[in-house]
Amino acid sequence: MIELDAEQQRARTWFESLRDRICSAFESIEREAGNEATFDFTPWHRDDDPGGAGGGGVRGVMKGKVFEKVGVNVSTVGGAFNPEFAQSIHGAAERPEFFATGISLVAHMANPHVPAVHMNCRFLVTTKRWFGGGADLNPALPKDEDSVDFHAAMERACSASSSGDYLRFKQWADDYFWLPHRKVHRGIGGIFYDHMETDFEADFALTRALGEEFLEVYPMIVRRRMATPFTAHEEQALLEWRGRYAEFNLVYDRGTLFGLKTGGNIDAILMSLPPRAVWS
Repeated sequence: MIELDAEQQRARTWFESLRDRICSAFESIEREAGNEATFDFTPWHRDDDPGGAGGGGVRGVMKGKVFEKVGVNVSTVGGAFNPEFAQSIHGAAERPEFFATGISLVAHMANPHVPAVHMNCRFLVTTKRWFGGGADLNPALPKDEDSVDFHAAMERACSASSSGDYLRFKQWADDYFWLPHRKVHRGIGGIFYDHMETDFEADFALTRALGEEFLEVYPMIVRRRMATPFTAHEEQALLEWRGRYAEFNLVYDRGTLFGLKTGGNIDAILMSLPPRAVWS
């Protein structure tokens, strides 16, 4: 099994704790909607190491009345990048060995008035040690109130640590979550940061603040919108928008590529894809 140092263990423990609290909060929303949907959790080990020495994780998926499909994955893996891929990873060109632990979440909602969402936090070790993360809101039918509340939460997360820089991270998200072939953003943005390696405590505080603010703001937005009536035309708009979301995750998303290149669980890597989508 992977041997973790104190910083790696702290990060892993917190990611798993955040997973448990998010899943509990989402299941509570389903119960409020009169549905008993719960998460199904599936452990996995790296395909190239069935014995588990290379690590693995747990894939959590729920399909309900409010959350048409939501996945919450945690993983802790280690090993070596192939030499070509190592050239693209911060600190891995000199030595390809790596350690990574993190949480990744994507929620696709049944009601087109409820925005989809993505959130990811991670801690990586190569010859360098750094945090990365972010969260972005992805509404098919954007509402100004939801956008304001979500961005305010992201700004609070950045204000919680000396590592935070809301305006920089907001622009980073706008630049990253962009579909060049469509010339549109994936959603209304949020924050995105990577290679935070100045100070472990400050960078970890930023990452924890992101998770806590997400856990506060997103359930609030879901409850605000989940009972809103919608038309067949609005549902069609949702399905067409999901097609663009799938395009981004399959063509541009770095996390998808990282998972595939490091022997991750295919179902966990592709859990971000929507359950239904159309291309008209």
